[in-house]
Amino acid sequence: MDRMIYTAMSGAKHTMDQQANVSNNLANATTTGFREQLNTFRAVPVTGQGLATRTYVVDSTVGSNFTAGSIQDTGRPLDVAVQGPGWFAVQASDGSEAYTRNGSFQLSPNGVLQTQSGQNVASDSGSISVPPNTRVSIAADGTVSSVPDAGGAVAPAILGRLKLVNPNDKTLKRGDDGLFRMTTGVPAQADANVRVVPGALEGSNVNVVESMVSMINLARQFDLNMKLVQTAQNDADKANQILSLS
Repeated sequence: MDRMIYTAMSGAKHTMDQQANVSNNLANATTTGFREQLNTFRAVPVTGQGLATRTYVVDSTVGSNFTAGSIQDTGRPLDVAVQGPGWFAVQASDGSEAYTRNGSFQLSPNGVLQTQSGQNVASDSGSISVPPNTRVSIAADGTVSSVPDAGGAVAPAILGRLKLVNPNDKTLKRGDDGLFRMTTGVPAQADANVRVVPGALEGSNVNVVESMVSMINLARQFDLNMKLVQTAQNDADKANQILSLS
């Protein structure tokens, strides 16, 4: 009896946690470069005095779906998408190096190349500063250059090269800020083979239809677990009645 309650109670709790993750995926279905969160259940025995006859359910986060999203042209000079495997390196708010697939960049009031969230975009020599009154272009290898707005036959000035990395997906972990970091704590090395698409952005890889179906299945799992708890309660009540008669 109590084994069923342990399983159903913990299963209902973690089903709600999974629903929260699926809701987060749906909320980011249109977020540039977003990577879908994946979850799964696993059974864990309850340890303590006596035999391990009871188990409870744990929501085990597998990780993220690293499948690439679709690339859409925007024509904006500061938009860039990673083509195939790879990541943009940025400086997180705590000063550590983090990684993202969101290549929608902007210029700070001081002319520093940043993400839309305000993180400095990393390069082969620190941050990238863009002089005023210039037009910026990003090449397929990540080289950032600029030319004066005045035009004329002026050679482009190379401002730096985006730090593009391609670590093993198993060594990346998603942070609370949505950025990925190395599980080892050591920054990834730049990979010269990573290529980008200028004037384009990568969409989210969340499949809206599959996420909606998952929400329905999770709702049914929650109802099933709650019915098991109610059944266990009814069985306990009947057993108490029988014992009281005897």
